[in-house]
Amino acid sequence: MNHYGVIMAGGGGTRFWPLSRQKTPKQLLNLSGKNLMVNEAIDRMATVIGKSNIFIVTADVQAPSMIMATQGKVFPRNILAEPAARNTAACIGYAAMEIYRKYGDGVMIITPADHYIENEDALTEIFRKAIITAEEQDKLVTIGLKPTFPSTGFGYIKYDPASPGSVKSVVEFKEKPDEETAKAYIENGHYVWNSGMFIWKASLILQKLKDFVPDIYIDLKTIGDAMNTPGEQEVLHEVYPGIRKISIDYAVMEHSAAEGDVVVIPGDCGWNDVGSWDMMDILHKPDENNNVLLGDTVAINVKDSVIYSQGRIVAALDIDNIVVVETPDAVLVCRKDKAQNVKQIVDYLTDNQRNELL
Repeated sequence: MNHYGVIMAGGGGTRFWPLSRQKTPKQLLNLSGKNLMVNEAIDRMATVIGKSNIFIVTADVQAPSMIMATQGKVFPRNILAEPAARNTAACIGYAAMEIYRKYGDGVMIITPADHYIENEDALTEIFRKAIITAEEQDKLVTIGLKPTFPSTGFGYIKYDPASPGSVKSVVEFKEKPDEETAKAYIENGHYVWNSGMFIWKASLILQKLKDFVPDIYIDLKTIGDAMNTPGEQEVLHEVYPGIRKISIDYAVMEHSAAEGDVVVIPGDCGWNDVGSWDMMDILHKPDENNNVLLGDTVAINVKDSVIYSQGRIVAALDIDNIVVVETPDAVLVCRKDKAQNVKQIVDYLTDNQRNELL
């Protein structure tokens, strides 16, 4: 059976403003100092998927930059541009339809573009196990990561510990919990973080979309019927923006888990979802004062902070728990423990039509 890789790279990365912008979102940034996040995701995928079978789903506005950024790693024809952001059910369904109609059925590995993986060899082994599982069973396979602390920022998956072997039946998906609930999950021992990585046959996920969200499936089928015709792009741009917004978890995974059709492979690969400035200590080792200092910076009597300079010197004195980010046209200052709220600034700029800063 054919194997395909799909990297979801259409997000705006608004919590990394002002560095992340609409045309150069988080996945097109080099936050680690090693490579662009999307290229790191491609390299991880390439350990199990051939170059010609790796696809990227991105936003229309990001497609030209994505083609340039991934040159030599992904074929331009395999970069699928969404005319509008419609959440992960549409994104995954579009990729599945593209693969199924143009290249034939096969197992898809689907990952976000912006995760950090410390132990890539461990992830490769999980991928291989997941591919075999998806080939042998008509199940939806997901990857669950062993929790290292009671996170309130991640979703959780509860699995049946009585399931034989290392592939476990999913009991249910849990949304982001409060701290006490997260602690209870950790103590229970039968919960893993929901990584947002999925493995399944293209035909199976299309059938599940048809079963549980038939309105979305009808739109995707309309797009699929136009594939390999001169009107493909016209139909895509006419139909796609009208697809209902819903995540794959709500659209398919929760329903399928209730029917016993979802399995999870618990693993530990040093995974983390680097979603905002306060998590830069995952990508960079903090100094003796627990600061992450990048670029031309000065920090005197500063602790527990992130300071990033793209050009001008940024100096901080006698202050703790801050984030300061300097770019040529904007400066962000916020408390580090409130860095998750940076999206509110992007919302404000959007509402006030400050498009030059978006």
